[in-house]
Amino acid sequence: MISAPDDLIQLLTPEGQRVSNADFPLDITDDEIRSLYRDLFLVRRWDNEATALQRQGELALWAQCMGQEAAQIGAGRALAPQDMVFPSYREHGVAWTRGVDPVAILGLFRGTTNGGWDPRKHNFGLYTIVIGNQCLHAVGWAMAGMREGTNDAVLTCFGDGGSNQGDVAEAFSFAGIYNAPVVFLCQNNQYAISEPNTRQMRVPVFHKAKGFGFPGFRVDGNDVLAMLAVTRWALENARAGNGPALIEAFTYRIGAHTTSDDPTRYRDPEEVEYWKARDPLLRVKAYLDSVGTPQSFYDSLDAEAEELAQHIRAGARALVDPQPMDIFDHVYAEPHALVEEERAEMAAYIAQFGDLSARHGHGGH
Repeated sequence: MISAPDDLIQLLTPEGQRVSNADFPLDITDDEIRSLYRDLFLVRRWDNEATALQRQGELALWAQCMGQEAAQIGAGRALAPQDMVFPSYREHGVAWTRGVDPVAILGLFRGTTNGGWDPRKHNFGLYTIVIGNQCLHAVGWAMAGMREGTNDAVLTCFGDGGSNQGDVAEAFSFAGIYNAPVVFLCQNNQYAISEPNTRQMRVPVFHKAKGFGFPGFRVDGNDVLAMLAVTRWALENARAGNGPALIEAFTYRIGAHTTSDDPTRYRDPEEVEYWKARDPLLRVKAYLDSVGTPQSFYDSLDAEAEELAQHIRAGARALVDPQPMDIFDHVYAEPHALVEEERAEMAAYIAQFGDLSARHGHGGH
């Protein structure tokens, strides 16, 4: 059974007790912790609603983040507004902290868009399905910022399976050599789909940083305070010109890899129950209860979560299906001869079938 190791950087225990760490102090008020709990709670509700929508046939697929919310919210709240994020496809919590509408992300999983939001408006890149590819984008962005004289940091997210990809190793190499201001966040949820860490690697993920010449840290990924403190330090260190860092958020995917996956085929039920007891939301609530958080706070949060759920359900069902010709839009920023040629070929092909919508309206198939 996969259990939590003893060497994790931690500021909030699974029982909800604050602990200190001399290397990563965190000055935070109880009101700020309540705000973090709100983030965790609402992202969990979003995740559950999206899963239900997929089961109802409203989404083609959904990649759950249940159990990983603290890693994502802690890292996301550590970002400065000008910092850039390059996510994979499960960073719903980070997207939340950057102000991306959940419905925009649902469009990707419903198949109505290839993106859904403006990366520059939110400083949050589009989801990347190609495993590890976003790490190269992040380093390139960081190196461009160095040439332009900015002090912005870049955060990129990937999983334990992704850490074994060549793209990620190349990104580590370029970041280390050029001292690029990029923070690599590996959410180690213990499984690359069905393959556990024991069949993926011989050393912990954070040790890989040593071979590329920058620091690595292993953090309790279910501890939102530790994730906030360590990611904040790494981003500030990067902005100061001290180069990259690797954060391994040791967490657990409570749900399935995606809604097409059946984790009962490869996971021990006792292991899942062990990690459910270490749920990132439970430990924050335990702390908030210990400091006398009133019931009215939770009641208000329940009402806000229900409003969010209604927005998600209505928004997902209202998404407009794309037209066949839409695929040629936004391929390049400027007109491109080959794209225009292909657009004309597709238009001629579709024209052969006449007005399909009119046929369907009169009982055609």
